[in-house]
Amino acid sequence: MNNASALLQVQGLTFSHPGRPVFLDWSACVGAGATLVCGGESSGKTTLLRLLAAELPPSAGSLRLGLVALADAPQAYRRQVFWADPRSPAMDALIVRAWLQGLPAQYPDWNAPALATHLDGFDLHPHLDKGFYMLSTGTRRKVLMAAALASGAPLTLIDEPVAGLDRASIRYLCQALADTAQAPDRALVVAHYEALDGVPWRAVIELPELD
Repeated sequence: MNNASALLQVQGLTFSHPGRPVFLDWSACVGAGATLVCGGESSGKTTLLRLLAAELPPSAGSLRLGLVALADAPQAYRRQVFWADPRSPAMDALIVRAWLQGLPAQYPDWNAPALATHLDGFDLHPHLDKGFYMLSTGTRRKVLMAAALASGAPLTLIDEPVAGLDRASIRYLCQALADTAQAPDRALVVAHYEALDGVPWRAVIELPELD
């Protein structure tokens, strides 16, 4: 993919956990559609998503989303990104419905009809008035993915999407990803250890196992 067709450009990304290098001078171009980031448990998939979301600061390298460089306009960059870490306890005290109602103010291309469709598809209506701390692993992920897909964010990051999901929800997820991937102005970056059936992956980024 040439740089002109990329929504996201990553140049020279370098990041280490204490005493453990993860990325060294890593570069990539991500275009519209669905991109799979795959690798084993210790390959750095979640770390990469957190770096792309500007949740973690790299020690070197640059990120550009559309015309916005993270280094020049960090707030404008982050406004174009949807990222919600399913493992984070930060949302535990929030009520699902209230959290969802606050999202349109953050995402100018928020799609309310799409959210309604995803709430139905993932069978989430019985959980809307619960706190996140009350949700199972699978239900929490379904809430976050419904919001991600409805956000309209140019860069939408989804981590390990099928953890805790039943077969019906996995089928719905694959169809929803396939539908959303048709948008010409959105890059969906999904971290998972293997490709999901029925999703038209535009590109696959394979991360090597870390020593």
